Amino acid sequence: MQMNWKKLIVASLVSSFALTSGCTKKNSNEIVVGHFGSMTGSDATFGQSTDDGIRLAIDQANAAGGVNGKKIKLITMDTQGKSEEAASVVTRLIEQEKVVAVLGEVASTRSLAAAPIAQAKKIPMITPSSTNPKVTEVGDYVFRVCFIDPFQGTVMAKFAVENLKAKKVAILREVSSDYSMGLSDFFIAKFKELGGEIVADASYQNQDKDFKAQLTQIKSKNPEAIFVPGYYTQVGLIARQARELGIKAPLMGGDGWDSSKLFEIGGEAVNGGYFSNHYSTDSTDPAAIEFMTKFKAKYNKSPDGLSAAGYDAAQILVAALKTLPEITPSALRDAIAKTTNFPGATGNITINEQRNATKSAVVVQVQGPTNKFITSIAP
Repeated sequence: MQMNWKKLIVASLVSSFALTSGCTKKNSNEIVVGHFGSMTGSDATFGQSTDDGIRLAIDQANAAGGVNGKKIKLITMDTQGKSEEAASVVTRLIEQEKVVAVLGEVASTRSLAAAPIAQAKKIPMITPSSTNPKVTEVGDYVFRVCFIDPFQGTVMAKFAVENLKAKKVAILREVSSDYSMGLSDFFIAKFKELGGEIVADASYQNQDKDFKAQLTQIKSKNPEAIFVPGYYTQVGLIARQARELGIKAPLMGGDGWDSSKLFEIGGEAVNGGYFSNHYSTDSTDPAAIEFMTKFKAKYNKSPDGLSAAGYDAAQILVAALKTLPEITPSALRDAIAKTTNFPGATGNITINEQRNATKSAVVVQVQGPTNKFITSIAP
């Protein structure tokens, strides 16, 4: 077959330009770190709050001279609250932006979509607040700085029995969420172990707005409490509809409730609800107080648990980077894995052999736009 050399040369030049323009030139005076989070979408406050905390930590590090004289550059990419976007943006952060590590996501389902990519590329990934155990099971380059759902489920089951004196509890979970499904399963196992009875186990889909059929079924079983381990967008609506149906049983949940939007959506109906969280603004821990003071100075608002978790994830990454004379993926991975008794805003953090954080959880009660500290439960 005869070849058209002129066309071949032009095609080669075009291809070369495309490859060059698609890659970011690496600045030798910068250390590039990526954050992938839901900056838009149905649970946008998760990504926004986390990004605020991460940026505060990075700004602090740079103001103190950076890492071995190099400034840290943070690149945040929006997952739009979609798993496929999480996988796409993490690929871009690694292949095009040449990040040394990625921070994210909040939602376990989206972390599970991204983690295999980070693992395959051998780029350390630290999730601030994905609590499903399967996330770090993906591989040895995937870490978290939060507690996991078996512990969170145990915390809330014990709270239901010991604090609420509940013997009969109903479950309302989101079937498309690894977070909601896993947390429900762990809660149920512990609650039954403690002698409790699950009188109803109802479910809903991610985009649902009407929960009255499930709540009517739950009401007929007369539960003494209802465990709703979903995200704030649905929880607020569920609370409203539960109260409209005359359900008076207290609602309980996990850290997915933590958002300034929860009370906006649920109003008075969410008042009195309890959920497990990473920290409380009532904390008297010096590291937490320092974080809250700096956060308020920068953003003129109080930080939620996701901001605190994002701050801790970035702080641990920076601390690991500072120990390395030369940054390589394997050396950074090993440095993160050695994290022990790190004084974080959410408590002292030790990364265990499964790359999970060993730390306490708090239980807070919704009281209007603020959450009141109720108790702290250690591992």
